[in-house]
Order: sequence, then structure tokens, then C-alpha cells
Amino acid sequence: HDLASLFHVISLGDKIKFSIAPSKSNDRLSTNAPGVPLDDRNLIIKALNLYRKKTGTDNFFWIHLDKRVPTGAGLGGGSSNAATALWAANQFSGCIASEKDLQEWSSEIGSDIPFFFSNGAAYCTGRGEIVQDIPLPIGYDIPMVLIKPPEACSTAEVYKRLRLDETNRIDPLTLLDKISRNGISQDACVNDLEPPAFEVLPSLKRLKQRVVAAGRGQYDAVFMSGSGST
Repeated sequence: HDLASLFHVISLGDKIKFSIAPSKSNDRLSTNAPGVPLDDRNLIIKALNLYRKKTGTDNFFWIHLDKRVPTGAGLGGGSSNAATALWAANQFSGCIASEKDLQEWSSEIGSDIPFFFSNGAAYCTGRGEIVQDIPLPIGYDIPMVLIKPPEACSTAEVYKRLRLDETNRIDPLTLLDKISRNGISQDACVNDLEPPAFEVLPSLKRLKQRVVAAGRGQYDAVFMSGSGST
């Protein structure tokens, strides 16, 4: 699928501790979050394997993940962790790869990961891996409330239900310009993945309606992040 997305960092993030493993045999990952895979299904381990493959280095790591970004939230928690793992492995290896290298390599294991080597705001196209840095369109101090329901959205299921003939026809760059000039507004915050996500999780649509009603017009915008469910 081809995307046109505006990515912007927020202050919420996981914390990850890295140390060199004494053996040259395997990585060891631990976490405070139940249900998070600790083997090569985890993007952190995938990123470390990728780094060794690309550079020929033989460093292995002990990693502890302090999970603060909810899983299945559409907030890029796993992708940001993968980017951090690539960066950390490179630091421990004497920075033998450039950040541009890391950014390009990262697209092999996840389309959203390259963004996390940007300056914090980017216009992303292709599958998300083509990253164009942009000036920060909104300030870091903008008040924002994240609502993550208990249910997670399957990204694959959301895309499966996306109907291209029903997507928004507004030029994404026009929306970006609007946000840069006027700040956040409901008409500028378009997410074509909302309707299919609402099909996957009908409770999400009801949640949005409740939030909009509770705001009584005082919220600049209420919209879903990524493929949900935040």
C-alpha cells in the first residue's frame, strides 16, 4: 500500500537499557510488560540481527525494555524501539554506520521505523519508508490527550477493509500547509484508516463520538492515530 502520512513525535516513549552481553552468542531481552515477545518476533531483536548482518559486527546485548507506550495503539512504540536498538548497536560498535545507513536499513524490518531517524516531524510516503524532514508544524507544548481503549487494532485487518474509492481526495501537502499556518483543526486532521478501523472495532467509533460530545466544541481535533486504536 502507498501512504501519505504526517508523522510527529510526542513526549511519551519507552525506556530501553542496553549493555554488551559477555558472550558472543545471543541477545537477552527483558521487559516489564506482560505479553511482549522476547525473541526474534520483537522488533528490537530483529533490529540487532539486522545490524549484525549489515555490518559484520559480533556484539550481542542485554536489553531491558521499560514499556510505556501501549502495544497495538498505533503510536509507533515498537518501531521507535527498533530504531533505538539500531542506534544503540551502532554506538557500541564505534558508529561504523551513518544514520542515513541505519535509516535505509531499518525499512527492511518495518515501514514506520525510518521516521525515527528524522528530526521529529516528517512527511512520509511509499509504505512510510520515504521520509522527508519538515519544520515542526506543531509545538511540543500543545496539550494532547491520548485515549487507548483496552482493545487493539490489527493493522492488517484495518488495511484489508480500506476502500481506495472512499479515501480523502485532498492533497496531503495542502493539509500539511494548513496545519503549519493555522495549527491543529478537525478538518485538517484526516485519517483514511478511521472508517475501516471502526469496522474492525465498532466500539472505537462510539468512543470518538463520546469524546467529541464531551468536548462540546472545545477540542481543536479528535482523531485516530495511525491504524488505531488510540
